Amino acid sequence: MMNSNNHVQLIGFLGADPEVKKFDNGRIMARFSIATNDFYTDRKGEKVTQTEWHQVIAWGKLAEMCQSQLKKGKKVAVIGKLTWYSNNDTDGKKYPQANVQANEMHVLQKAESTQHDKQ
Repeated sequence: MMNSNNHVQLIGFLGADPEVKKFDNGRIMARFSIATNDFYTDRKGEKVTQTEWHQVIAWGKLAEMCQSQLKKGKKVAVIGKLTWYSNNDTDGKKYPQANVQANEMHVLQKAESTQHDKQ
């Protein structure tokens, strides 16, 4: 476990392929979102699914791994820390937004089998 009080572990599904950006200084960053689902039973006894979206940032070799291994719909585990920054809306007002800065990423879904594997 990380040596930090700021620790996040999420298991979810990618909403889209990662966006990868290479900077002039050679650093690489991958950004992607994952959806996590929570389930509960409402007052009527009906099962309700509540989906939360989480923005994830990865840097360096981890970003390269995300670029090569992650695709929309894959199930992944992300371990990292919560970071905050200010974003501006269309009216110029600032609002806080959270990201998970990934330190580890694990693909939990096996690769799709090919036609050759089925024979």
